[in-house]
Amino acid sequence: MRAVAFNKPQPIDADTALIDIELPMPTATGRDLLVEIRAVSVNPVDTKVRASAAVEDGQYRVLGYDAAGVVKAVGSEVTLFKPGDEVFYAGAVNRQGTNAEYHLVDERIVGRKPASLSFEEAAALPLTAITAYEAMFHRMKVQDPVPGAANAILIIGGAGGVGSIAIQLARRLTDLTIIATGSRPETKVWISELGAHHVIDHSDALAPQVEALGIGSPAFVFSTTQTEKHVADVLELIAPQGRFSLIDDPKEPMDLRPFKRKSLSIHWEMMFARPVWQTADMIEQHKLLNHVADMVDAGDIRTTLNETYGVINAANLKRAHSMIESGRTKGKIVLSGF
Repeated sequence: MRAVAFNKPQPIDADTALIDIELPMPTATGRDLLVEIRAVSVNPVDTKVRASAAVEDGQYRVLGYDAAGVVKAVGSEVTLFKPGDEVFYAGAVNRQGTNAEYHLVDERIVGRKPASLSFEEAAALPLTAITAYEAMFHRMKVQDPVPGAANAILIIGGAGGVGSIAIQLARRLTDLTIIATGSRPETKVWISELGAHHVIDHSDALAPQVEALGIGSPAFVFSTTQTEKHVADVLELIAPQGRFSLIDDPKEPMDLRPFKRKSLSIHWEMMFARPVWQTADMIEQHKLLNHVADMVDAGDIRTTLNETYGVINAANLKRAHSMIESGRTKGKIVLSGF
């Protein structure tokens, strides 16, 4: 089968940063599904792994996490799906990825593909939807109010893949006032169209802008990018006993001591934690993806697909990695077919 892989960490402009290869067809066993991949999307984690992960001599690592496709075969312990089912999912960082014609994935982290979406539109959603859903509802528990705080959430990086779906989930599933950040005219329009009540500029200090809204100190802050640049503002603007979640990896060690003054809780979201550690509640990802699919098919939320880059091959994936690394993406980049 055809696949795109790398065999040593390199910058994306290197000729062999990603290469087209042939691999044997995998076999489904246990709770695994064998999925024929129809479309994939590219995430920051793809670029981070490509640039830094070691690969054993003579071996190849296939990247790709988001995918939409069709179940071709199932392992002997599978109960949730059957061959022919259309699915979408985000895979696991400790297994071979989805940039291949066929892929093995545990059924407990797979959801039914929204019937109203194309494979390309569906592939844009899983990783970011899982991340946003887990961060807000399983980690910060935004459904539980913070006493005395404004019933509001600040989403830093509202136009990115995670921010784009977080805004929609918060708007549809909560009564929170949603403040989201963007810095360019086109991203501010995108954020407003997705359902944010207020848009502020993350290229300027955040705390004064939130104060100027006159709604009080938000109970929740969800930082999706450049946390190290904004942490001082977060500490100033968030309500006492508020809840702060982040998903990125600050470039410098983050001093947690200032969080004590307001008795703030910190929630680091890693959507791969459940599948990597095979947690007892791993099936929650199956459930939440089905919930997302239901909301999509009901017209409550929309795909965050913004651009398609053609077929799944090394050249197109290199272009997508370069765009992700530029930090100027809006929504998701998707590739489809071989």
